[in-house]
Amino acid sequence: MPRWTGQVQLPMAPWQRVLYRSVRSVVGGFSRLFWRVSISGLEHIPAQGPFILSPVHRSNIDTPLVALMGRRTLRFMGKDSMWKYGVSDWFFTSMGGFPVHRGVPDRDALRSCERLLADGQALVIFPEGTRRSGPVIDELFEGPAYLAAKLQVPIVPVGIGGSEGAMPKGSRGIRPVKVSIIVGEPIRPPAPTESGRVGRKGVRALSDQLRQRLQELLDQAQAEVTDS
Repeated sequence: MPRWTGQVQLPMAPWQRVLYRSVRSVVGGFSRLFWRVSISGLEHIPAQGPFILSPVHRSNIDTPLVALMGRRTLRFMGKDSMWKYGVSDWFFTSMGGFPVHRGVPDRDALRSCERLLADGQALVIFPEGTRRSGPVIDELFEGPAYLAAKLQVPIVPVGIGGSEGAMPKGSRGIRPVKVSIIVGEPIRPPAPTESGRVGRKGVRALSDQLRQRLQELLDQAQAEVTDS
C-alpha cells in the first residue's frame, strides 16, 4: 500500500489512474446533481504539456470540484494534516497528491512541484494558500508565479462561485446550492532575462496579474450563481 515517503511519485501507477478516474466520475455525478455544477472555459485547459491550475479557494469542496475540469489527471498539493492518518495517507497518496507544511518554507514540497512540472504534468496550487472568505481576492502567495516563471509554464486561473455557500469554512456539512466554475485563459510567464531567469519584479508582476484575473473570474462565477 502506498504511503507518503517524502518523494512525489512519477508517474502514477496504472491502478492509481483508474482509482483517480473512478473517484472523479463519482464526484462529478454527485456534484452535478447536488450542486448543479456548471463549468465553462474548459477549452482553456492545455491538452498536453505542463501547466499550473490556480483556483480561488473558499471551501473544502473546491479540491474535488477542480478535479472535474477536463480529462487530464491533476496532481494536488494539500496541507500535511491530510496525511495524518493511515487511511487518509493511503488515499491521498494513491490519488497522486503530496503534502505541504504551511506557514514555513517547505523545500520538499517545492521540489515535488518542480519535478511534476518538469515531467509535463498538470499541477494544482491554490494561490491564496488556504481557504478564504468573502468576495475579495487579497494578496496571493507567490508560489505559482515563481514556479511558472522558473519553469516557463502557463498558469490557468479558475473562479469558483457558490462553493463557500455549499460548505463554509468551519462547517462540517454540505448544502445544496448552485456552484459555477469558470476557467480563464492561460497566463504566460515573462521570458527570462539574459541571466537565464525571471527576476523578483517579474514574479511579483505575474502574481499581481494572476490576482486581478482571479478576481474577475470569481466575480463572474458569483454573478452566475446569484442570477440562477
